[in-house]
Amino acid sequence: MNAPATHYGRFTRFLHWGMAALFAWQFITVGAHVLAPDSALDEALWATHKVNGALLMLLAIVRLAWALLDLPRRPPAVNAVATLGHLSLYLLMISIPAVALIRQYGSGRAFAPFGIPLMPGFEGEIEWMTAVGGIFHGLLGWTLLVLIVGHVGMAIWHRRSGDEDVLERMAGRRSG
Repeated sequence: MNAPATHYGRFTRFLHWGMAALFAWQFITVGAHVLAPDSALDEALWATHKVNGALLMLLAIVRLAWALLDLPRRPPAVNAVATLGHLSLYLLMISIPAVALIRQYGSGRAFAPFGIPLMPGFEGEIEWMTAVGGIFHGLLGWTLLVLIVGHVGMAIWHRRSGDEDVLERMAGRRSG
């Protein structure tokens, strides 16, 4: 019988840290949009928000699929709360951009991230779709930020408490 894995694989770590950087950028764009509305900074950064969100949704789907395929080779969860926290992160990483896409479609505006046409524009608006997006996109986004801060905080806490160093599992090198 094989011993349980002690570290995540390269591809998993690449997805984790790459997405962490993209999420940091996403929240920076929101910060500029909220704190400096209609400024040059807001205009420059906000222009990347939708495209980055579409990329994050795609990567979240890839990451979830990879996590399921790679399950036998992943380190075991620390506890049930950690499992619930990670499932919540995955749920939000997919649902937030999905809600934004619903709002985008309902607005009648075309959307073609990276030049790839995802939805054509049309005349008018579908009010319930824009309302759902308007209500839930930001609320779920702030919830995701709180969970990310909690995720980072718990990784630091585990590292400093002498408990299992979960940060090492995602940041460290495999031995041997």
